[in-house]
Amino acid sequence: MKIEEIRKLSNEEITKKIEEYKEELFNLRFSQATGNLEKPSRIKELRKTVARMKTVLRERELENN
Repeated sequence: MKIEEIRKLSNEEITKKIEEYKEELFNLRFSQATGNLEKPSRIKELRKTVARMKTVLRERELENN
């Protein structure tokens, strides 16, 4: 997900997406541990997307102060 797409979302939508991505990350790590992971690059991609979302939330929080 691109940063422009993230900035268009509301705070509630971003928070909901973060929860979904963290759950997916958990499942991917579980698959990796059992040796069934098909796309290891997806873990890195999800981690970076979650970090981008958290960054946007933090920027908005600082703007309001």
